Amino acid sequence: MGSQGGFYQSKEFLDLVKSIGEARSKAEEDRIVLGEIETLKRRISDPDIPKFKMKEYIIRLVYVEMLGHDASFGYIHAVKMTHDDSLLVKRTGYLAVTLFLNEDHDLIILIVNTIQKDLKSDNYLVVCAALNAVCRLINEETIPAVLPQVVELLAHPKEAVRKKAIMALHRFYQKSPSSVSHLVSNFRKRLCDNDPGVMGATLCPLFELITIDVSSYKDLVISFVSILKQVAERRLPKAYDYHQMPAPFIQIKLLKILALLGSGDKQASENMYTVVGDIFRKCDSSSNIGNAVLYECICCVSSIYPNPKLLESAADAISRFLKSDSHNLKYMGIDALGRLIKISPEIAEQHQLAVIDCLEDPDDTLKRKTFELLYKMTKSTNVEVIVDRMIDYMISINDNHYKTEIASRCVELAEQFAPSNQWFILTMNKVFEHAGDLVNIKVAHNLMRLIAEGFGEDDDTADSQLRSSAVDSYLHILGEPKLPSVFLQVICWVLGEYGTADGKYSASLVTGKLCDVAEAYSNDETVKAYAVTALMKIYAFEIAAGRKVDMLPECQSLMEEFLASHSTDLQQRAYELQAVIGLDAHAVESIMPSDASCEDIEVDKALSFLNGYIQDSIEKGAQPYIPESERSGMLNISKFRNQDHHEASSHGLRFEAYELPKQTVQSKIPPASLASTELVPVPEPVYVRESYPTTTVSSASSDAGSTELKLRLDGVQKKWGRQTHSPATSTSSSTSQKTVNGATQVDGSNTSNSRTRETYDSRKQQVEITPEKQKLAASLFGGSSKTEKKPATGHKISKSSSHMVEKSHVPKSSMEVASEKKVPFQQPPDLLDFGEPTVQSNAPSVDPFKELEDLLEPTTQVASAENHGSTAAATKSPDIMGLYKETPAGIHNKDDSDILSGLSNPPVTNMLGGTTKTQVAQSSKGRRPNLKDSLQKDTLVRQMGVTPSSLNPILFKDLLG
Repeated sequence: MGSQGGFYQSKEFLDLVKSIGEARSKAEEDRIVLGEIETLKRRISDPDIPKFKMKEYIIRLVYVEMLGHDASFGYIHAVKMTHDDSLLVKRTGYLAVTLFLNEDHDLIILIVNTIQKDLKSDNYLVVCAALNAVCRLINEETIPAVLPQVVELLAHPKEAVRKKAIMALHRFYQKSPSSVSHLVSNFRKRLCDNDPGVMGATLCPLFELITIDVSSYKDLVISFVSILKQVAERRLPKAYDYHQMPAPFIQIKLLKILALLGSGDKQASENMYTVVGDIFRKCDSSSNIGNAVLYECICCVSSIYPNPKLLESAADAISRFLKSDSHNLKYMGIDALGRLIKISPEIAEQHQLAVIDCLEDPDDTLKRKTFELLYKMTKSTNVEVIVDRMIDYMISINDNHYKTEIASRCVELAEQFAPSNQWFILTMNKVFEHAGDLVNIKVAHNLMRLIAEGFGEDDDTADSQLRSSAVDSYLHILGEPKLPSVFLQVICWVLGEYGTADGKYSASLVTGKLCDVAEAYSNDETVKAYAVTALMKIYAFEIAAGRKVDMLPECQSLMEEFLASHSTDLQQRAYELQAVIGLDAHAVESIMPSDASCEDIEVDKALSFLNGYIQDSIEKGAQPYIPESERSGMLNISKFRNQDHHEASSHGLRFEAYELPKQTVQSKIPPASLASTELVPVPEPVYVRESYPTTTVSSASSDAGSTELKLRLDGVQKKWGRQTHSPATSTSSSTSQKTVNGATQVDGSNTSNSRTRETYDSRKQQVEITPEKQKLAASLFGGSSKTEKKPATGHKISKSSSHMVEKSHVPKSSMEVASEKKVPFQQPPDLLDFGEPTVQSNAPSVDPFKELEDLLEPTTQVASAENHGSTAAATKSPDIMGLYKETPAGIHNKDDSDILSGLSNPPVTNMLGGTTKTQVAQSSKGRRPNLKDSLQKDTLVRQMGVTPSSLNPILFKDLLG
């Protein structure tokens, strides 16, 4: 190549390529590439670098990226090269950016304008380079920018440009079908292009369009047949031949399209018969590409309307594939045979020895493909041989994914074509025993349902024999050391339902086996649950039959263990077992009737039978049930209906943001008093942004023994009503601060708890026919050629096709839900009521705030009625009035008796759920409150409008902790 290197590249570049190829390890290769990166970073930043040097550096960057290293520092230089006027530099730039960038890269926006300009270039090479970039870099958002130019290029005089324009439109259709939906007709037009390359490129988008909508392109059948005929007759230029095959890739694409258009259409298929037959005769099977065209012909014949002559030609081609020494051709022949047996099952019988040879081939891939073929050709005469072979193969492999697939197919074939009940049970036992927990749980449920319902015939004797066979085999299998969990669940269920049904085995024998299962698999709660339920069924059937139940000692100890289990499911089942044993025969027979697993159970999910009870309760004053999705704890308390229509307040308790409080009942306080307190609804409520300390009664009152109530209102900002003074700093004594901080916080929210993988290269000169193979072939392919299937085996005609596996009972959880609906929601007491025992109340007896008592769970309760007065005095609530600014003058109302009559009288407890030291001291001394002072306190509170209905919602939340 000379000292300057070949292809106009420098010797340095050629040395780089040579050193990379001669690298003996990945570490050495990385060292070379990292050194090249440092060199390129230094040289590429030179502003005066020549164009031919920059082109070489960009190509060297392509090598860096191909070897897995980051060359993003040179991306911008590749983008700049696409702007160059030199054709060689521009094409190198386009090549680099299509390799470096993707359609979502940030630099794409910089080359859109360049692509638009180059698509209009007079040099078709520039246009082709731009179209290549369009196919790789244009995303859905930038399609409209270049779409008009691409459509114009469909009429370009150069065939290479038209071909690339078709490819660009195809790419646009893949990215955004709606953007080119109006241009689909262009594909039809280009199908008639004079250049075979343009026509061949048009076949790809047409194939996708026909796959989506076959009926719209039925009129093109004649055109496709004509094109395929011309290709097969070698009318295309020699440049399109590949290994002496005329345009084989165009033939393959046309055969795929014809298979779609002729599927189920006799008229369209008749137009294809001649040309497909010609390809069968002319195709050279000595090359791989010729075999590929033959295989596609077979696929086409299996899709279109059947033709006897074509099916015969396809069978001959398959025979050549199966007789080949190449594993690839054998695989292709097995796959093609699987397609044809759907149409003509007798074709498989012609190749039975070849199929058996593939079944015994060490090539695992070929063996799996053969099992797929056998699965498709299974019938009642060969099901035993095929399923046994599949189970043996399943045992020999370690691929869990494929083992699961083989197990599912064995189960399916056994259900459809089982020759006898005994064989079916034994086959299912093998599958569960060897596939383990890989078997889908649905298969276990289907097996239990099949045993319960029988084989779909009105023959109770046959069904009984099936169940007896299952019980016999399962009692024998229980002696195995280790069994899969899913299989044990099936065994326990069957033994519980039918273990003692025919009287062959005693209840003590079956229950003893079940107890052994529960003890042997003590770590599997599901198996233990199935075992306990099976015990309960057996004992229930014994009681219902009038026989005396003698529980085995091991069963008794097992039940006692489960009664104290940490699992609520096991505990509940054990209690149910204990309860059933104590019932009489009539009750047990009603609860657990024999052989009722197939009976339909109607479940009233809406619990409509409780509607009458609920309506009566609501009429008597109970609160309606609020769904859990609408509950959000204490903050949603406003969603309960307020039943106290005579509440002594001018405002209702509401928590909806930005909504004016509605005045429900006229206040008992005269209008003049309301005007004096200035407590009126405001347009926009002011919410507390911080947690303000609540001021309580000074500890000095308790130390000095004074019973006088003093409200500290100095420096407290008023949060309701009109602002009259600027807020000041609130002060409190050390004792009162300790009281608040030491109080027990109660969370009043009522949120619900939130509920998972040798090669075989030897070649056989001829198929060795041995007596064993002949016998196996007779087993696989003998008998009637028609596929025989038993009627739906999993469903019994006389019995309702229920999917219930175990005896279904109404779960207790649903009854608990019903009970939740029946019990009205209880609200806590009025938190701001300082009622005294001696004051009479004119308010209604039902207070909605009393029903919050269960949610708050106060820790201090009133012991008895005798010390009620002392407790009321000792239990001090936080100073709610301390949250207000200084009260304006004139809040006292002379008519105290009218106000005092509105006081309620609930049991008094500590509002925060705790008791302070001062309160305990006062309670222990039995000090009684000053009646006069207490009345004055209540009067003052009522006059200022500090009622439960006027509480700020955020303050109310803070009080509840």
